[in-house]
Amino acid sequence: MKTVFLKCMMLVLSFGILCNVADAQTTKKRTVRKRSTAKKTTAAKTKATINPTVVDTAVVVAPPVNDSLPIPDIKPSLRPESALDVHNGLITDRTPLPYQTLRQEDAAYDQRIWREIDTREKINLPFRYSANEDNGNQRFISILLKAIQDGPDNGGVTAFSPIDDRFTTPMTKAEVAKAISGGSVSVPIYDSLGNVIGNKETMQEVNLDSFYKFRIKEEVIFDKQSSRLFWRILGIAPVKRVITASGVDLGNTELFWVYYPDMRPIFAKYYVYNGKNYGARMTWEDLFESRMFHGRIIKSTLDNPFDTYLKDQTGLKGRPILQLLEGEKIKNEIFDYEQNLWSY
Repeated sequence: MKTVFLKCMMLVLSFGILCNVADAQTTKKRTVRKRSTAKKTTAAKTKATINPTVVDTAVVVAPPVNDSLPIPDIKPSLRPESALDVHNGLITDRTPLPYQTLRQEDAAYDQRIWREIDTREKINLPFRYSANEDNGNQRFISILLKAIQDGPDNGGVTAFSPIDDRFTTPMTKAEVAKAISGGSVSVPIYDSLGNVIGNKETMQEVNLDSFYKFRIKEEVIFDKQSSRLFWRILGIAPVKRVITASGVDLGNTELFWVYYPDMRPIFAKYYVYNGKNYGARMTWEDLFESRMFHGRIIKSTLDNPFDTYLKDQTGLKGRPILQLLEGEKIKNEIFDYEQNLWSY
């Protein structure tokens, strides 16, 4: 009996030892798994912290887009400011008459002329009329800028780059604003004690009265079918003297071009200032079609195989008086050509 009892005790002890070893191994495996899970959790938290930081930095660095042009904000009158009945759509609903079709086969004469309009001349003073009306400021440059600001989708027009005068490269509103203002400048920021604490980029102020020169590209055609000489304006560009940041004077430079046939419906809705005959008002479309302005010829395709401006031609460079006389000579040649076609 003692032998049997001893054998039973040994079996119980052996079973107990095996259970303890199994529990110890199970605990060790669970501990290892917890540590690996903790590492993955730490890595995941680290990634989650880094990813939003990269996105936020990219958003802050992105520069803002400035597509607003320097157009004065004019409040409309809340009461009729004219004794005349001007609210019957006489000007707002006006549309220009379509052009007569000119066939290339009927063009007996075809030349292109570039003119420069100086609004400081007496006949061109309406271009500088600076009064405010319900449809905005009445300066000619303001009318152009407002048409560009509206855009072609809202009854406006598209501005084209001055890299050429063939309307090949459209410009955005931000590019037009930069061309007009000359770009942004760095302005220092001061604290309450007068110390510089930083800089900020801001657009330069624009004086609309500084735009007093415009260039016009037009085509003169003699149509033998109707026996008439036609003048058709193709484009208009404001001109301003440009001086680079390094001090280089680029002279009078075109800022942008607008296509005149696109501007005709807009010009037909703006009256021209007339200080002499108050009863006969005309629109800007009437002024251009009636050629009630003066422009100096600065370039033409007549006897110009190298396509250069008069100021760059041999014998005329640096001689403004001779350039003016050469422009008058071109105008007289066109006039004489038309007159010599008739016999009296």
